[in-house]
Amino acid sequence: MNQSFSQNQARRNREQRLTGRQKWSLKTKAIVWAISISILPVVAIGTATYYYGINLITKQIPQVRLESATSSTETEALQRQLLLLLSGMGVTAILTGAIAVFVTNRAISRVSKAAAISNSIKNKLRPDSEYTQYFIASEDELVMLERNINLFTELLSVLIKEKEAEADYSQLLIKITRWIRESFNEEDVLKTTSEEIRKALSIDRVTIFCFNSNYNNGTFIAESVAPGLPKILGFTVSEPGFEAGYIEKYQNGSIHAIDNIHQADLSDNDIELLEQFAVKSNLVAPILKGKQLFGLLIAHQCSRIRFWQQSEIDLFIQIAIQIGFALDYTKLLEQVDTKADKAQVFIEITRSIRQSLNEEDVIKTTVEEVRKALSTDRVLVYSFSANWSGTVIAESVVPGYPKVLRSEIQDPCFAQDYVEKYQSGRVQAINNIYEAGLRDCHINLLESFAVKANLVAPILKDQQLFGLLIAHQCSRPRDWQQSEIDLCAQIAMEVGFALDNARLVQRIEAENVQSQLLADTIGSIRQSLNEEDVLKTTVEEVRKVLATDRVMVYSLNGDWSGTVIAESVVLTYPKVLRSEIEDLYFGQGYVDDYQSGRVLAVNNIYEAGLADYHISLLESFAVKANLVAPILKDEQLFGLLIAHQCSKPRDWQQSEIDLFGQIAMQVGFALDHARLLQRIEAESKRSQLLVDITRSIRQSLKEEDVIKTTVEEVRKGLSVERVLVYSFYANWFGIIIAESVVPGYPKVLRSKIYDPCFTENYIEKYKSGRVVAINNIYQAGLADCHIKLLESFGVKANLVAPIMKDEQLFGLLVAHQCSSPRDWQQPEIDLFAQIAMQVGFTLDHARLLQAYQATEANSGE
Repeated sequence: MNQSFSQNQARRNREQRLTGRQKWSLKTKAIVWAISISILPVVAIGTATYYYGINLITKQIPQVRLESATSSTETEALQRQLLLLLSGMGVTAILTGAIAVFVTNRAISRVSKAAAISNSIKNKLRPDSEYTQYFIASEDELVMLERNINLFTELLSVLIKEKEAEADYSQLLIKITRWIRESFNEEDVLKTTSEEIRKALSIDRVTIFCFNSNYNNGTFIAESVAPGLPKILGFTVSEPGFEAGYIEKYQNGSIHAIDNIHQADLSDNDIELLEQFAVKSNLVAPILKGKQLFGLLIAHQCSRIRFWQQSEIDLFIQIAIQIGFALDYTKLLEQVDTKADKAQVFIEITRSIRQSLNEEDVIKTTVEEVRKALSTDRVLVYSFSANWSGTVIAESVVPGYPKVLRSEIQDPCFAQDYVEKYQSGRVQAINNIYEAGLRDCHINLLESFAVKANLVAPILKDQQLFGLLIAHQCSRPRDWQQSEIDLCAQIAMEVGFALDNARLVQRIEAENVQSQLLADTIGSIRQSLNEEDVLKTTVEEVRKVLATDRVMVYSLNGDWSGTVIAESVVLTYPKVLRSEIEDLYFGQGYVDDYQSGRVLAVNNIYEAGLADYHISLLESFAVKANLVAPILKDEQLFGLLIAHQCSKPRDWQQSEIDLFGQIAMQVGFALDHARLLQRIEAESKRSQLLVDITRSIRQSLKEEDVIKTTVEEVRKGLSVERVLVYSFYANWFGIIIAESVVPGYPKVLRSKIYDPCFTENYIEKYKSGRVVAINNIYQAGLADCHIKLLESFGVKANLVAPIMKDEQLFGLLVAHQCSSPRDWQQPEIDLFAQIAMQVGFTLDHARLLQAYQATEANSGE
């Protein structure tokens, strides 16, 4: 910008200097010179002769007067002759000047004519030349002719370059047009265009601005920008600062070229917006799609001010036109493809739905497939309750819009206004919720879901209105096409058929293969080799067998409170895994019944005489009906196997109750079996672990390596957060000489610990081989100073065993559990003590080996 200003200032100074120097025309100057050359010599000679004669006469008069009085008459006659001579020379000078002017006029007329012709040509070729105003004022034909000849020379080279550029731009236009036409959708067209134009014209940014339907705002939907410049893609301009009628000008093909935004009479808001994106010059051409203004093709020059050439502007206009043609073409292709593919889409969606063998899969598949087919923002299935309120039981929604799955909706006007219409197959298409005559409450509901347009079709199951298949357009209003409406209605009908089919299949399977299901379920449970897998397999298999909404295992504590430790639930209902439940009356009201094998079946929680607190608990889990059977482990009540029906009350069949009770019994057997296997496997692993750790320790040949290997291997073997070795001084104070700790917990290596109570309370016990296991430091009766010490290390539970070296207490092997308290198992404690003992043996061995090596070395010397 500074460079451009300096150039303009220099040009103005040059014009002023030229104007100051050139105030006479060529004709005036030629006449002046002609007169000067022709008249001045004659006048000069005549004047000199006259004055010389006068001077001579004046000097001779006194002498003449002395000689003769008659000579004065001669003197006067002589003066008159001199004056006559001077007058004749003046007339001669005038005639000479006139002849010179005539000759000069004849000579200069051709030059003037040539200058006028050249100036006329120049004004046509370059009316805005920097010398135009000066030429008009000065009328200096010779200078004009000289300047015009120079200008013609310059224009000739420029024209040659422009012709070459036009040829290049023509070829470029062909290439860009081909690239645009090879793109088969709007996104590719816009992306390709912006990339290729920016590269071809060496522009800093090319972007495409798309108007909304009423042209009061728009968004930049495509961009190609040079590195280091701000990106404008996705930026929305709420109120473009277009002057009145500018949209109509763009609609009519007007183009806007600005060489310098600060000299273009733009509003402050427009300049601020352009400066925000570092714009110095811009070029704007309209994009028409179907004879309507779709948007603007915009070029931004950010690095410097740019004077747009006409060839660049023409190319830009032609490319914008080609974009419009390409958008029309892609729209036509999409319409043709849409019509051709609707039948195939319907077939594919129907096939996907029919392949689903249960209601949950049918509904889930439906919303996914329909959303993709309609390219809409959200598709959901809304299921009715008995009172015509309902719940969203399935949803597929694009990111960025609110999720409404499991939302409960109550519309008191629905029953009287809509049920009969939907029951008879009515499909409702709303292009714009604000223009459909909806009630305020209905609009508020749709607004809470960010809906701008929707499409609703009924789902009939067993010839009854089961629910609604609903498509939501959230980004903007949408003009639903008849083919889309028909497709949605047909799919909703197919969903009803598929639900009927799934229910029939489930009923047949439940009646005919009950025993086989039991065998398969028990087989799956028995294949699980640990408690977690047993419980997880149980809830998954039982939920599928009973086709219920939730199955969980509730584990009981010693006070008969409990926790949900396994769960399988359909997506539409709340998850309760790890929920802790306290039932104050469970111990006195239910334990004995469940201990004896009782199975409880509740068809409707509101009709079973349950206490209010029990109903509230079940309502928090969305339960309408449930089935409960005891799980006995080691002949004790371990927990409960529970099935929940959440969608509606359920009439549990006796075959289902018997099957449920048998499965719960088998779960108890499987838990016993898994616990036994785990115990055997744990003992085997610990034995092998002791062997491996002992071997690793024994391979270390000096004390430092022995201790370092010990803490590493023991931490890994016991899966504990920290293992350390604490070595005593002579006064039974000590220092931590080795440590292995997982990241995230404080390191305590080389920490010195002074415990004055240690000598009198612990020395003798550790010398005798005592091992201390503390499950929770706050429940072990430790002194406050001891608790503070452990807290400084982040300890929640610990395990301590003595290390004996040369039959003396060398130190302690200590394991810390920092993340939580830990219930140390007896096999772990025994393993820990054995490892500490092996460390002592190894330290003795290392000391003896070092002594032997030292003796050998001395002997060698």
